[in-house]
Amino acid sequence: MKWATILLAVAVAMAVESAGRAANPADINKDGIVDPLDLAVLAGDWLAEEASSPADINTDGSVDMFDLALLCQNWRWIAPDPCELAFIPGGTFEMGDSFNEGLASERPVHTVTLGSFYIGRYTVTNQQYRDYLDSALAQGLVTITSGIVYKAASGTSYPYCDTSTSSSYSQIAYSDGVFTVRTKGGRSMTDDPMVRVTWYGAAAYCNWRSEQEGREPCYNLSTWECDFGKRGYRLPTEAQWEYAARGGLSGKRFPWGDTITHSQANYYSSSSYSYDTSPTRGFHPTWKSGAEPYTSPVGSFSPNGYDLHDMAGNVWEWCNDWYLSTYYSSGPHTNPTGPPTGSSRMLRGGTWRGDASVCRVAYRNYNEPSYRHYSYGLRLVLAP
Repeated sequence: MKWATILLAVAVAMAVESAGRAANPADINKDGIVDPLDLAVLAGDWLAEEASSPADINTDGSVDMFDLALLCQNWRWIAPDPCELAFIPGGTFEMGDSFNEGLASERPVHTVTLGSFYIGRYTVTNQQYRDYLDSALAQGLVTITSGIVYKAASGTSYPYCDTSTSSSYSQIAYSDGVFTVRTKGGRSMTDDPMVRVTWYGAAAYCNWRSEQEGREPCYNLSTWECDFGKRGYRLPTEAQWEYAARGGLSGKRFPWGDTITHSQANYYSSSSYSYDTSPTRGFHPTWKSGAEPYTSPVGSFSPNGYDLHDMAGNVWEWCNDWYLSTYYSSGPHTNPTGPPTGSSRMLRGGTWRGDASVCRVAYRNYNEPSYRHYSYGLRLVLAP
């Protein structure tokens, strides 16, 4: 009876852990990683012609070289943490401003088809980025000059982020070789989104997270090119971001519908827009305390249909794409990754200091990749 109870508990725990993530058929023994244990199962069933064999990865009724090829293709695949990442099923959606009320660059509305992917349920927090900075400093990957964190051996060409020494808006302090997260008005900023981070600093963080989990880094930190064939963390494409932000809804202004209030997002409410129906105006009354930035802890508001938090307001989120105002007219309609070159990178999602119009899911913002701002943050994407 005791062992039956233990086994039942383990089964329930495994079911909970598997919820919200897509299974990889190459993970034959379902332990969350494609490794030699899966190869052993495949070898044991080699040339078996049983439709029920878990080693029949491509489900063609036989365990053969085609299944071995799929196993090799997925070698060292690691299951994402379902508490941190949401699985977004591939599909087709209408991208852009269907209300014809935004910028010209938000149009034309066009059909985009995407493959499946994982995306962070939350933006990266101050604590998470602080952990990266301590690790990077210990490895000699970054240097600090006048309070600004730079890529090591790059002079001042590639800034990653500010500390409180270079900007009072930064919630990361640096002293005597150690980074810490600050408090503001007596409140720890540990769980608030990282701000004053550049696109370069966001890409470097993605690579570090990949390496910490034994995944393939996607970014070449010399050329800053992203290898979409790698299966590590990276920034979302602009199309992935909007698809995820819409949460399965079609033709809506916001991740939940067509109006916005302070009960749904951290933003600057104004009577300038009919769709801003918040009974409170100005900065969010809960989070306007102490000095700016008036960010809120990640996950402070209800998620959208894909269980993603803060897809409107709080902080702008860097995307991988270069910006081109006419890209919607000239870009591909299947898995678009943005123009090949440019001078500015995309930002999406609105901010604690922005009005309702910039919190629309179709709104396109952009800036130079080296720019640091107290409303710029990041969210991660992972290939399935």
